[in-house]
Order: sequence, then structure tokens, then C-alpha cells
Amino acid sequence: MDSTGRLRCCSMAGTRRLDGKVVLVTGSSSGIGEACVERFAREGAIVAGADLNPPARGLDVPDDVPAVSFSLLDVRDEGATEQLVADILGEHGRIDGVVTAAGVAGGGPAHMVDEQQWDLVLDINLKGTFLTAKHVVTAMLRQAPDGDGQRGSIVTIASVEGLEGTAGGSSYNASKGGVVLLTKNLAIDYGRQGVRANCICPGFIDTPMLRGVFGPGMEETRADIVHEHKLRRLGRPSEIASAALFLLSNDASFVSGAALPVDGGYTAGRDHGVTEMLGL
Repeated sequence: MDSTGRLRCCSMAGTRRLDGKVVLVTGSSSGIGEACVERFAREGAIVAGADLNPPARGLDVPDDVPAVSFSLLDVRDEGATEQLVADILGEHGRIDGVVTAAGVAGGGPAHMVDEQQWDLVLDINLKGTFLTAKHVVTAMLRQAPDGDGQRGSIVTIASVEGLEGTAGGSSYNASKGGVVLLTKNLAIDYGRQGVRANCICPGFIDTPMLRGVFGPGMEETRADIVHEHKLRRLGRPSEIASAALFLLSNDASFVSGAALPVDGGYTAGRDHGVTEMLGL
């Protein structure tokens, strides 16, 4: 890490799926965001990470990847978000992609959620996504399209809880449902300008945030949630990063407006144990 707080690596030979692309990742210091930074760097991207907290550990990337930088950012702060985008443009000349992984947990039955907690969850998860997308898409509209007419790719992170309800979800589910529809509107509004927008809806992923929610005393609930995933396990951050890589890459050049569940079958439907009774 240099005097500006940026993590540096040397350049990489060869072509990979994001070779030379400039990608911003919010919520980059842990969980899904951290996994995205590591995967994108290994795929040749120039990655700008941003988070309220600095990275807790060194990145798991080879020594020969392009530059990886880090900036402190509160995604609720529009001025800071706008400045970060300007800084990235000043250094690299363009932004080819963004993943909005910054988010917090929260909720409860509506009558038990106070206004301050509601605002916190909505401001970080939904408003933060909006502000990041707003300033990134503004930059993308000003840059020249590539040979396929693409100016950039926006990947938001919602949740299976943005697709269907869960008991006690309230503010979290509302925020993630908002992210899903905001992303669809981004796809509609900017598609003809060569900007794609897609949303990943993860199942329950084994991250520090999830472990904080399902701590001591929540073992039975956690086991029930694991059972609702048809693969009978929690997801890994790297699996969400793989989906984000696809959506950022040219492999997804005709994909826009999608809300993609990456959830081990969580939203496939209910499993009442009938096939287990039949020996499957």
C-alpha cells in the first residue's frame, strides 16, 4: 500500500476475460466485494475498491496482475462518490464496469423497526446503489463505445430476499427489492447508449455479515435456511464473484435487465421432503 492508501501490483501478461477493463467495486473489503476484487484482478481488470473500512487482509491475487487500488467511501455520501469516480477517470480515463456490493443487514417485523434503523438499511443498500450507479453511468455515457457498441456494464447486488419475502425481512427486503427494480430501469434507460445493467440475487452466502446475523442461539434457524437451499449448503463469495465476472464480460454482451438468482436453488420452490421419502 503506497502513501495514497492504494494497493499496487505490477502489470500482467496475456489476455483474460476482463483484460485492461477498469472496474469499481463498492463494499470491497469483505465478503462478496472482496471476492469480486480478487477474481476481477486475476482476470486482468484494473480494480478500484471502495469501502467504509480498509481491507482486513492482503489480496489473494498473483504478483503479475494489474493495479488494484483502495479508497475509503461511504456510499451514502454523493459528493464522495462523485469524487471517487472523477479520480478513477483522472487516473485511468474510463470506467468499464461497476459492482455495487456495499450493503448491511437489518429488519424485523415492521412494527418493531424504528425509523432510524429503517433509514440506515435503505440508505446504504438502495440509495448507495443509486448514487454509485448514477455517477458511474454518467461517466460511461461520456466515453466512447467499444467495437460492439458497449460503453460499460453495471452489476448490482440484491438478494433472493429482493425477489420474495422472508419472515422479519421488512427493511432489508424492501431495500433489495428496490435494487432489483432500479437495475431494470437502468437497463431500460441506458441500453440504447451501450450500457448494460444486471442484478445478482444471491442466496445466503457465507460472509462475515451472515455470520454476524446467525450467531449463537440462531443455530436452528441457520440449519433451516441451509436446508431451503436445494444444494443443502450456503453459497461462497467466490461463486457470486464468478456470476459478476460473467455479467461484466463480453460473454454477457446480450444480457441486460436480468435479475439473476445465484442461490443454490433457494428460489426454485419449496421442498417438503417427498423425494426423500421416496429414497432420492
